[in-house]
Amino acid sequence: MAVREQQSGELMSDGGSSGAVLDKAARENFPVAPFFLPPAMREGLMAVYGFARLVDDAGDGDLPDPRGTAELLGVPFVDAEPGSEPAGSHAEGTFRLALLDALDADVDAAFEAVLGTAGARAPRHPLIAALVPVIARHGLTVEPFRGLIEANRVDQRVSRYETFDDLLAYCELSANPVGRLVLQLAGLATAERLAWSDAICSALQVVEHLQDVAEDRARGRIYLPAQDMKRFGVTEADLDAAHAGTTLRGLVLFESERARALLNEGAPLLTSVGGRLRVLLTGFSAGGHAALGAIASAQYDVLAGAPKAGKGRLAREAVVGLALGGRRGRGTDRGSRSKGMR
Repeated sequence: MAVREQQSGELMSDGGSSGAVLDKAARENFPVAPFFLPPAMREGLMAVYGFARLVDDAGDGDLPDPRGTAELLGVPFVDAEPGSEPAGSHAEGTFRLALLDALDADVDAAFEAVLGTAGARAPRHPLIAALVPVIARHGLTVEPFRGLIEANRVDQRVSRYETFDDLLAYCELSANPVGRLVLQLAGLATAERLAWSDAICSALQVVEHLQDVAEDRARGRIYLPAQDMKRFGVTEADLDAAHAGTTLRGLVLFESERARALLNEGAPLLTSVGGRLRVLLTGFSAGGHAALGAIASAQYDVLAGAPKAGKGRLAREAVVGLALGGRRGRGTDRGSRSKGMR
């Protein structure tokens, strides 16, 4: 990736772990920083992605080099099994929270550097140092960064969600800040666009949770709302099976349609912008639709493996999105999603 190569001197200063974080961009449901965007926009997107991925990896226990990251941030290292949960290790949970606090302090340092505060230290982590010129160039605000860190703090203490609205409140922290940063990078963050973006980002988060039911269960987390599990007759033990039973597949179908309604609710965002940005945002939305298609093709069995969309399905959904734009969501509003689909 050209943007990563451009930043390689700084990012590889931590022995390559930052590069390993950035490499995960290729595994996402959507294109992170496509080649057709201007270099400054691509650099900004990769910097934001690097931060978001770093924070998620710290919160999930998935850092490629946790010891090296701890040393960079000045946090005492706690050795633990990769992917182990704080429920099984108080020390590991404390370590993750300490990492998140240190990343929060590094974000402070990045913004202080932009402001030119006398005596301010430089960010310690290369991926946060890479944010400094991006924040300065695009006038990014601190709140979305804080939200992403807080979402991972929530993950250390909350492992179940009672209702879909509770899950959407979590998405406000875990997903919506990314869309808000993308609009800030483009200089197009109006209130209306932010609301549409929030709907799309929440949908993408719900879709990811559906794809990762088995993985999340192994981590001790369940993102299927408890209220819906009870309604469909799904128990937590059902999530431990090798294949999803009829009741669980029915629940996954139900939640898939909720995610689709959210994608449609945010569809007007795609025609509110033009040019290459419209193509980028359509790619994000298309990634959600393509993933939903992959889940459907797996007959909603999300336990046999995480259903992933191929490039062909993603391309088809992008073409549909560019052709229909905001019309894709016509007739779907927040009221129908939050009430009629319960």
